Amino acid sequence: MELQTISQVAKSYNISTRMLRYYEQIGLLPSTRLEDYAYRVYDEAATKRLQQIVVLRKLRIPLKQVAELLSNDDVVTALTIFETNVSEINSEVSALQTIRTVLETLIGRLNDARRQQIHFELLSDETLFEVIDTVSHNTTESKEASSMEDLKQSSEVLSKLKNVRVLYLPPMTVASSHYFGKNPEEYADVPLHEFVRSSGLADIKPDLRIFGFNNPCDPDEDGNYGYEFWVTIPDDMDVPAPLVKKHFEGGLYGAHSIQMGNFHEWQQLFAWAKDNDSYVHDIREPLGMGGSIEEHLNVYHYYKHQDPEKAQFTQVDLLIPVKEK
Repeated sequence: MELQTISQVAKSYNISTRMLRYYEQIGLLPSTRLEDYAYRVYDEAATKRLQQIVVLRKLRIPLKQVAELLSNDDVVTALTIFETNVSEINSEVSALQTIRTVLETLIGRLNDARRQQIHFELLSDETLFEVIDTVSHNTTESKEASSMEDLKQSSEVLSKLKNVRVLYLPPMTVASSHYFGKNPEEYADVPLHEFVRSSGLADIKPDLRIFGFNNPCDPDEDGNYGYEFWVTIPDDMDVPAPLVKKHFEGGLYGAHSIQMGNFHEWQQLFAWAKDNDSYVHDIREPLGMGGSIEEHLNVYHYYKHQDPEKAQFTQVDLLIPVKEK
C-alpha cells in the first residue's frame, strides 16, 4: 500500500487534520516523515490503527481507554473497559427511559383531556406527582418519594459532564469592582461597565476579558452576599475609584460553558473535579468561591454592539481551579 498524506487520510476517514495531529501528539497514532518531504504520511499499519481508533470512538470509548486497548492485547483489559462502558450506557438508558415514561404519560393525559374537552391542570402538584408515580415500581407507602428520587437520579445521570476542557489562564492585570448586599451582581457591574466605556478599553485592549465570582459566597443572616467583577487591563493603566487595580496569578482550570442563567451546573463541574482521574480541585486565590470564577464570553462584541441597550452576555465559562494528581 502506498503512503498517504495527512490530507488524504483526513478525507478518507472524515476526520480533521487537527485531530490526526492530536492523536500523534498523545502517542496514539504515529506518522512517518520522509526525507525532503515536509508533510506527515501514514503507512498501512497506521491507517489500520486509525480504523480501530475511529470504530472505538464511535462506540464512545474515551481516548485514554482507546490507548489502553491498542497498547495491550490482554483480554481481561478489554473486558474490563467494555464492561465499564456498558454499565455507564445502561445507566444512561435507564435514566432516559424514566424521563420518557413521564413525558409519554403526560402526552397521554393531555390527549385524553383534549378528546374529552375537559380542563387538565398540567402543572398542579397533584397532577405532576401522580404522573411521576408511573416511573416507580415501588409498592411501599413511600411510593411518591421513591418516584421523585428516580427522577432526580435520572437527571443526575444524564447531566454528568463529559467534555470539560482543561485550560491555562495566564497572569493578568485586572480592574476590580466589588459590591456587598442583596443582588450584588446588579450593582457590582455598573462602575465596571462605566469604566470600560468611558476609557475606551475595548479599543485599547480588544482582547479584554471579564470574570466574576461571589465574594463572600455565603449569604449572611439578612441574605446579603458579595460579588466581584474583574476586567483585564493593560499593566500600566490606572483605574478610578471605586475600582481597584489587582494582579491575577492565573493557573490551570477545568472549564465548562453554559448559557447565561444555568448556574446550577456549577454542581456538576465540582462533581467532575471530585471524581476525575487526572485532576483535583486546587483551592487558591481568589477565595470567594474556592478559587472558582466565571468568565463572560464575547466581551469585545458586547462593548462594540451597535445598540448598547440590546447588548447582553449569553454565554459563560465556569472555571474551577485544578492541578494534576
